[in-house]
Amino acid sequence: MKNLLTIAGSDSSGGAGIQADIKTFSAHGCYGMSVITAVTAQNTKGVYGIMNVDSETIKAQIKAVFDDIPPDGVKVGMLGGAEAAGAVADMLESLKPPLLIIDPVMVSTSGSSLAEDGAKDILIKRLLPLAKMVTPNIPEAEALSGIKIKNIHDMGKAAQIIGDMGSSYVLIKGGHMKSDSNDLLYNGRTMTIFEGKRINSKNTHGTGCTLSSAICANMARGMDAVMAVGEAKMYIETGITHAPGLGGGCGPIHHFYSLWQTSDPNVETEFKCIEKE
Repeated sequence: MKNLLTIAGSDSSGGAGIQADIKTFSAHGCYGMSVITAVTAQNTKGVYGIMNVDSETIKAQIKAVFDDIPPDGVKVGMLGGAEAAGAVADMLESLKPPLLIIDPVMVSTSGSSLAEDGAKDILIKRLLPLAKMVTPNIPEAEALSGIKIKNIHDMGKAAQIIGDMGSSYVLIKGGHMKSDSNDLLYNGRTMTIFEGKRINSKNTHGTGCTLSSAICANMARGMDAVMAVGEAKMYIETGITHAPGLGGGCGPIHHFYSLWQTSDPNVETEFKCIEKE
């Protein structure tokens, strides 16, 4: 079993943030741990409050995990402010985890801002050079690269700009494109395009968190980057397709659909028992 750590914000409604990350780790057969950078009051309709965790508490959480259960992979999500970003950078620069996946969370699915000024500079200058992969969506890729993205060619240009910041791989997620939902993976030399079918569903809360966590789990278990992304995309599509339909806004996906199929009490299952005297 691989041990994975998520460093991110908490989602009180359970669909995104560390809650989504740990569900995803578990669904992939990994042991999940967490470091909370911020506590949010949110649900499927929006974010109503954010309290950032102080830097010393963030550092203490990271140290406690690494001292006792060293992670095989780390996923970084919402950092909130510059203080939190700096604390995470200080620790990861020192500890050098074997696998680091960064999801540069800046805006929630509902459209609420989740990052303060100053955090982006630390992300670019200190965290991206440590990363194996960074997974921005279109708005995040625009913020990082400084260019507008209107098509797949612009995605490629943005990926090159972001790749020069130090990450081994850049995955730009195309879910915000109107024409399709294709993703683009850049490894510093070549680009791979993953075709994605657009699913007509409002249940997409936490998809970015979930995708990056699934990639982290897949790579920690030995998959190369292309296979890890492809498998993670299929996991997301399944989760959206079979979403439980919770909440009045952008609902969460079904993180455990493939596992819950086998535990449905309405499905007849044959059990073989061996009795011994």
